[in-house]
Amino acid sequence: MTVGVALNPLTPANQIDASVELAKEAAAAGLRSAWFGQTFGADSPQLAAIVGREVPGLHVGTSAIPVFGRHPLIVSSQAQTAQAATHGRYHLGLALGTKLLTEGGFGLPFERPVARLREFLTALRQLTETGNADFHGELLTAATPIPARVPGAESGVPVLVAAMGPKALRASGELADGILPYLAGPRALAEHIVPAVTKAAEAAGRPAPRIVALVHGVVTDDVDAVRATATENLAFYEQVPSYARVIELSGAQRASDVAVIGNEETVAAEVQRYRDAGASEVVFAGTEMAGDADRRRTWKLLGELAG
Repeated sequence: MTVGVALNPLTPANQIDASVELAKEAAAAGLRSAWFGQTFGADSPQLAAIVGREVPGLHVGTSAIPVFGRHPLIVSSQAQTAQAATHGRYHLGLALGTKLLTEGGFGLPFERPVARLREFLTALRQLTETGNADFHGELLTAATPIPARVPGAESGVPVLVAAMGPKALRASGELADGILPYLAGPRALAEHIVPAVTKAAEAAGRPAPRIVALVHGVVTDDVDAVRATATENLAFYEQVPSYARVIELSGAQRASDVAVIGNEETVAAEVQRYRDAGASEVVFAGTEMAGDADRRRTWKLLGELAG
């Protein structure tokens, strides 16, 4: 089983330099992949390309680019460039995004997100697999009067979706290589998410999807204080309907209830629960929330589990 981490340097003087150093530390700890979020700051595919180039052998991924405010032609160019830079170690994550950031940031109506996801995936797969596209949908057009292939990226780009709802899972099973659920506990994963996306992939004649479970957690002895920090940090997600639903399906009331916080034995047992629930890969996020000492302690354990 692959185990990775999401990298989030705290108050760096230079985010790129700090990310490279953290990635080197993650690789030295035995972790297999490093993932980067996408908001309005650093460009995640570009950051992943730089890190993957600087840290040979480490897989790098974006988790995840919202499909609103982006275009498949641009995202394909970014993803193929990152894939060529890392010689096949880049993984592209897409997301529906949220109403708050879509309408507040881009001034776009957050309407028909799953329909947009379907069209985005359809056009993107044409581009990454062939270097050409001739897609004309209701919401998107992607056509290539000149080729859009990046030499060195001929192997294609694995495409994952941060899908958790039934319609998004169906689209992901039919059109993507896997999913990146976040704040979905083992119960939600086993009873709702994995069966839905697997059924959709089977119906579409596609291979079994990758299930990359993003888990918010850290190894620490100060469980109460760290969980209080997690409660504050994750409160935003409780206002997003898709996250609120999956938190409830996990048998939790707050987002922080799904966070994995405890000693090595506790965290190792929870990683095994995710694996038993159907996760093919586990990526820990938020490992920096208790400070560097506990982050390193967490990465040591996760590296051992990856090995």
